[in-house]
Formats: sequence, C-alpha cells, structure tokens
Amino acid sequence: MSKTNFDSPREAARAFTPKLAALVDDVLFPQVWADPALSPRDRSLVTVAALIVGGHHHDELPAHLRRAVSNGVTREELAATITHLSFYAGFPAAISASAAAQSTLGDVQA
Repeated sequence: MSKTNFDSPREAARAFTPKLAALVDDVLFPQVWADPALSPRDRSLVTVAALIVGGHHHDELPAHLRRAVSNGVTREELAATITHLSFYAGFPAAISASAAAQSTLGDVQA
C-alpha cells in the first residue's frame, strides 16, 4: 500500500471524504462565510479562536491565520487574541498557537 503525501489537511480530507469536501466547497465557504451577519474579518477571528481552543494548531490553524491576515486581522490582534485565550483555553494551547503563528506568519506585519 502506498502512502500519498498531501500539501494540506483539506487535500487529504478531500481524497478520503469527498462528501465532506463538497460540504466545505458548497456550504461552508459560499453560504456560511458569505453570510453578511459577520464580516470576513470577524469570522476569521472567531475561526482562529475556535481552532486554538480545539487544539488544531498544526492542521487548520496555519491556513486560517493566513486567511485572517488577508481578511484584515493584524498580527497585533492575533497576538492579543492568543494571549486572551490563554486564560480560557490554557497556556499550553496559547503557547502552541503562538508557535504556529510565528511559524506561519514569521515577521509579517499585517
């Protein structure tokens, strides 16, 4: 049995669970992310927070940190969000998220 390498968790999920991928492609992004009740910037902050709390530091968090920056969230706001969450999600989650953010964003000034 050969192992296939994927560049992202979403690609791996798409290969293994195409129906799940269809929900992401057909519902999550075009409907949920497009809902005007929250701005893309606010959705990004909520999503980053949920991923940190859920411990998803190595799979989905890097992609959503980049998306957050492209949606107008600054590096300072992301750092403040991580610091704030340390009191609710725990210091290990915050430290792991900080490391993921540094690795993903480096010295990018958003």
